[in-house]
Amino acid sequence: MNKKTGKILSITLPLLLGVFLIIYSYNQFTPEQRTTMMQYFADADYRYIAASLVIALTSHMSRAYRWRYTLRHLGYESSFFTNLFAVGVGYFLNLTIPRSGEVSRALVLKKYSNVPFDKGFGTIISERFVDLIFLLICIGGTLLLQFDVLKGYLSEKIPIEKLLLYGSIIAVVFIAVVLFYRYSKLQWVLKLKVKISGLIEGALSVFKMPNKWPFLFHSLYIWVAYIAMFYITIHALPGTTGISFGAVATAFVIGSLTITFTNGGFGVYPVVLAAILVLYNVPLEVGTAFGWIVWTSQIIFVILFGGISFLLLPLLNRKK
Repeated sequence: MNKKTGKILSITLPLLLGVFLIIYSYNQFTPEQRTTMMQYFADADYRYIAASLVIALTSHMSRAYRWRYTLRHLGYESSFFTNLFAVGVGYFLNLTIPRSGEVSRALVLKKYSNVPFDKGFGTIISERFVDLIFLLICIGGTLLLQFDVLKGYLSEKIPIEKLLLYGSIIAVVFIAVVLFYRYSKLQWVLKLKVKISGLIEGALSVFKMPNKWPFLFHSLYIWVAYIAMFYITIHALPGTTGISFGAVATAFVIGSLTITFTNGGFGVYPVVLAAILVLYNVPLEVGTAFGWIVWTSQIIFVILFGGISFLLLPLLNRKK
């Protein structure tokens, strides 16, 4: 398989999976249930959706401002709006190839702010590392709060024996790769080590820079904003308004993981969200309608803001 074919498959396969899940989930409903779902769409209070998108914009702004701290620590300067539009482009491209947005952000800074790619990408890695810590805190807190609810569900859906087998294989492969990287004298490996050292420098900059506390404050705000924008959306439908905070936390965490590991959750997010809400006695058609409303509004926001970012970046940096 050549590189071009691999890229095409990396884009098309997740999209095909999403299309399959859309068709599959649609066919699971009776005509009466579909009519009910359409009524939920019509009766939804979209003011709450609009408010959640305003919060989403502020989280983008906070992410753009936070980025300046790590860049300045490495001796580079990039304007707030360049950072903001780079974030918009990144989220937009993540809809095609998962995590490709991080690469695009570093490329934008290289083009418009003269930040070396490895250093810029390293700062993004440091951001993602901190974001991962916050995500793990959310997952841990949700598991503690909702252990009784999730225990029975997970024991039915996850084959523990297979999980242990796959985990052992992954651990062996990982150790082999680390040992090869550590002791190999191949030329391409040595060149790779030089590049990785630049990435590590950028990644560790968050722990060494003088403004680490403002950086962490922005990180906290970003995740509070994520939770807040999701919590607000439950009031858009009468069928989800009364669900508990534990249900909201579980749906938020699972939804975040879905978006992280797929093309923006295409086709998967509404199905998974509906399945989680069923555990909390939310009817399947209500949960599905809710999932589609939340996911569609977020995707529209990402596409619009990403498109605007694509247009404004060259205009903002005309001299470059």
